[in-house]
Amino acid sequence: MPLDLERQRPDDAGADTDAAAVAGLDALDTPTVVATPWWRKLLSTWLPPFVALTLFVVIWQIVWASAITSEFKVPAPAAVWDEFAATVADGQVWTILWTSISRAFIGFAIALLIATPLGLLVARVAVVRAAIGPLLTGMQSLPSVAWVPAAVLWFGLTDATIYFVVLAGSIPSIANGLVAGIDQIPPILPRVGKVLGAGGLTAARHILLPAALPGYLAGCKQGWAFSWRSLMAAEIIAAGPLLGFGLGAYLKQGSDFSNMPGVIAAIFLILIVGIGIELLVFRPLERRVLRARGLAS
Repeated sequence: MPLDLERQRPDDAGADTDAAAVAGLDALDTPTVVATPWWRKLLSTWLPPFVALTLFVVIWQIVWASAITSEFKVPAPAAVWDEFAATVADGQVWTILWTSISRAFIGFAIALLIATPLGLLVARVAVVRAAIGPLLTGMQSLPSVAWVPAAVLWFGLTDATIYFVVLAGSIPSIANGLVAGIDQIPPILPRVGKVLGAGGLTAARHILLPAALPGYLAGCKQGWAFSWRSLMAAEIIAAGPLLGFGLGAYLKQGSDFSNMPGVIAAIFLILIVGIGIELLVFRPLERRVLRARGLAS
């Protein structure tokens, strides 16, 4: 006959087994944090872009040396470097960078203030979603350069034109990212918050936004990219003495004077700023969010 194991096992042994099983399940849900040396983080963050850039410059030098096309179209890397070094030497580069980066950050901050409550409304209010949800998606796919002529006619050659184009390019992406993040929240979380008395702004602050943070952060990252692109388009097209001299104006100046090294130097400056913001701001934020959820070491 099979032995009655339940009768032979003491109650305390069963309790210990159950406790061990529960502890094992809790251990599976607990994020595992592994300390990574600083030098390894530095290599993983900065080495791949540096290697890619070096390879690109080598290929560029080979193409220039082979004289496949005229030097007017493809100048030597050294000529572009000389143009960049001259801009740094006279201090103009810092004024150019400050003009564009300050505009981008101010416009992006305003876009966050507008897009966050807008995204919450679209995600949680069915009537609002039905009314403006498709409009946000359509505006996200609309090229930001299309807003520049209208903004010039509305606001003239002033900073308002620049900021309007930046907002039009970034708000839809941030709002849609937040909506997508909230749509992926397990339904039980808002219900638990409601049972505990969290409603309105309290629920949005302590439940919806933290739970939707990965999608919201992805929307913010895309919104920054759109705002930076919109800013460049506005500075290239809407050039004037009241708008200062930013990266877009620097790029347009190189084109107007047929200065190809200056054009490429401006393009590299725009690219460097974009890569720098990605590596210094958004990538650390993404890693922190993923690490808090046990999805990264």
